[in-house]
Amino acid sequence: MSRFDLVVIGSGPAGKSAAIQAAKLHRKVLIVERNLRVGGVSVHTGTIPSKTLRETALNLSGWRERSFYGRSYRAQEQIQSKDLMARLHKTLDYEVDVLEYQFTRNRVEMMQGSARFVDKNSIEVTAIDGETCIIESDAFLISTGTRPFRPDYVPFNGTTIFDSDGLLELPSIPRSLIVVGAGVIGVEYATIMASLDVRVTLVEPRNSFLDFIDKTLIAEFTQQIREMGIDLRLGSKVELVEDKEDCVEISMENGRHVRAEMLLFAAGRMGATEALNLDAVGIETDHRGRIEVDHKTYQTNVKNIYAAGDVIGFPSLASTSLQQGRVAACHALDTPTLPQSPWFPYGIYSVPEMSTCGMSEEEIQGRDIPYEIGVARFAETSRGHIMGIENGMLKMLVSLKTRRLLGVQIMGEGATELIHIAQAVLNLKGTVDYFIENTFNYPTLAEAYKIAGLDAFNRMPIPEEYKVKPPKAKK
Repeated sequence: MSRFDLVVIGSGPAGKSAAIQAAKLHRKVLIVERNLRVGGVSVHTGTIPSKTLRETALNLSGWRERSFYGRSYRAQEQIQSKDLMARLHKTLDYEVDVLEYQFTRNRVEMMQGSARFVDKNSIEVTAIDGETCIIESDAFLISTGTRPFRPDYVPFNGTTIFDSDGLLELPSIPRSLIVVGAGVIGVEYATIMASLDVRVTLVEPRNSFLDFIDKTLIAEFTQQIREMGIDLRLGSKVELVEDKEDCVEISMENGRHVRAEMLLFAAGRMGATEALNLDAVGIETDHRGRIEVDHKTYQTNVKNIYAAGDVIGFPSLASTSLQQGRVAACHALDTPTLPQSPWFPYGIYSVPEMSTCGMSEEEIQGRDIPYEIGVARFAETSRGHIMGIENGMLKMLVSLKTRRLLGVQIMGEGATELIHIAQAVLNLKGTVDYFIENTFNYPTLAEAYKIAGLDAFNRMPIPEEYKVKPPKAKK
């Protein structure tokens, strides 16, 4: 039996940051990871793989250059699955190597095995060979992440019908693909495959998708993905999925049928909590296996057991998970930490990518805040012309009463990088005047902030300090 100051179950972003933070506080820390390699979903099946796949697809297909050289332009004529996988595996190997080095350097102990709670101060870890041991601690962090939701009516086979994890072992690039589920994962993979000239049908049972994103941005995005050739079908459930010899066929509630070579089912994920024996400590989960926590401390209803990362639900981002793990470790070890910033960016690595920070127009309207809008198109910037960007936009929302920035939504090349300017201004309670008064590098896409700022400024009442004063009368 071994004892630690903090035991972390799962080595994804939340688990990694918690363990390293605790180690830097000179505490004895253990990470228990059920898989053979550290990194969790983020490294092996989620964040890093999907973004690597996106970058590889855009590079090999020459998608970014087609506005200059025409839609028929290809950087590599024949793109095969092995071309995508080569870069993917190289990236994942590097990520695992960096993680293992970080754990070793910070003296974080690692144990491979499956953990289950015995009581609130001990867990049982079962290794691959079946050997078990008991680990004791005064504090535990659950950061086990999620797994794909796999309903019984979908005949997953790993050759033509995949979940989002299985797609990373794609045997070949299909000519046509059905994606069921227009959430973040479904939209990302649908657009990535479309950039490889795969004919994609994106199916979503609801009448809308990505509802947390500003509707103006979604309208622009919808138009662009339709131009890419994606057939977007909203408002009808999938009733039947059939694996036929020559295709996969789905039957929808509205009576329509869709056929394709392959199908990706990406309609939600489940918290990976079923093996933890949470009943033994009195922690309950919702219908998707997610754990409820206090979002200031990340404590569960059992005070010495914490949870962070995707296992606690929205926003389910690697970036927020890193912060959650660090805060949870500090609180568990009774160490003060700086308050968290209220605004964080949300990035969707689709093609084109989208990113937002702050409130959407719908949220502002719901709060009855008087506001004004400023819009900039990437095509209006010199850098946009140089890069051959035909689409892309930045939308800025500003308070009419205080002139403070309320939110920014960006769609297009570099959106997930550009959004951090908005994040800084939001968290520092800056106003639209910041964008008017400051100089941006030229030519850059960041100039879109100045264009949008001027657009909003010109629609707003002129503040006293900007009004032209009449000349004083001569004596």
